[in-house]
Amino acid sequence: MAMSGRTSRDLRNSSRFDVVRAVYAAITPTRQELVELTGLSFATVSNIVNELIGVGMLVEASRENSNGGRPRVRLRVPPERGQLVGVDVAETYIHVDVFDAALTRQSRFEREITERSDPDYVLAEIAESIRAGTTDGDLTTVLGVGISLPGQVEPEAGVSVFAPNWAWRDVPVQSMLAERIPAPLYVDNPLKANTVAELWFGHGREVDDLVTINLGTGVGAGIAWHGDLLRGVSNNAGEWGHTTLIMDGRECRCGRRGCVEAYVGVPGLIASFEDAHPGHRYLRGGQTTFVRAVRAGLEAGEPEAQWMIEMFAHHLGAGLANVVNMINPRRIVLCGWTVNLLGTWLLEPTRTRMIAESISGSVAVTDLVLTAIPDRPVALGMATLALQRFLEHVGLPSRPGRPLGAVPGR
Repeated sequence: MAMSGRTSRDLRNSSRFDVVRAVYAAITPTRQELVELTGLSFATVSNIVNELIGVGMLVEASRENSNGGRPRVRLRVPPERGQLVGVDVAETYIHVDVFDAALTRQSRFEREITERSDPDYVLAEIAESIRAGTTDGDLTTVLGVGISLPGQVEPEAGVSVFAPNWAWRDVPVQSMLAERIPAPLYVDNPLKANTVAELWFGHGREVDDLVTINLGTGVGAGIAWHGDLLRGVSNNAGEWGHTTLIMDGRECRCGRRGCVEAYVGVPGLIASFEDAHPGHRYLRGGQTTFVRAVRAGLEAGEPEAQWMIEMFAHHLGAGLANVVNMINPRRIVLCGWTVNLLGTWLLEPTRTRMIAESISGSVAVTDLVLTAIPDRPVALGMATLALQRFLEHVGLPSRPGRPLGAVPGR
């Protein structure tokens, strides 16, 4: 039986969300500017704007003369509508960023979590961090809290399916946190959060087919296709870090051998450097210390640091060529804390290797760039996902939309 196309309801929901994204991109748009940004009809835009006004997510910002006609009304999201909280939880830290309804960051809080990894301890630390990050611990104005957790997450069930570094399996995170946090909660993983942040506030404003590559302790990809976040059947799309780079190669933390992550994740970088430069001073410390030492070495022109970046780019470029050949994206975006420290030196040699290993017809249309959101994109993405859930709750179903054009006259 042939699959049916999208229903009129699907199209309506998609149109609503196109307008929501356009409002956040343009900041103070007119209805006509929203028409030009989204490609929707004026009548459709006006109806959706009225819905947003009705739930308090849009108000009039100003009025402008329009050459003798009706004054043009500029619209804005009222920051005072409420707070959105984005939480980035990794194996060693919790970052909490609090935003107003216009998704302007208001405050941030962070704490280390290194003592234990059992769910009761970690979730209690998350709850305390959320309270510490919000004004006087007051959660009554919070529209939603988005929480990113490492590993495999099932957002609809609110469950951490598998977090290998913590040995978590099927932990009901959302229901356990709901006992501690009286606010709407949403859980997901950092790959999805990174990609949503890039779609709303970064390169996704220019292109609708992109892949974000997160580089840090772990490695993974987030995929956006035609402006939609690609999740896969079990929310596991993007586990590029656990595809095979070298057959029967170095053991990976997932238990397999030769994974991309085993060579371009920071522990893999350290292992490669130690093999080539045993006892080197770059190795005197943990992962962050190592990467910062490599950066300092690059700034000083040290040959060991240059060797490190060339080896990093060699493996990363080959891994990215597999992404190019399989997905054929318009843009690949490098992000993560390793990129924030080393991206300036890493980009060009990685691009050279990627081009050499890719099918020419595919790589010719693919840009390789650094993220446009270097400052805590996971927390921003989770706050955005919390906003999407809030809009669903008040009757404005959300769905990532097509790329946004330039705002007229800006």
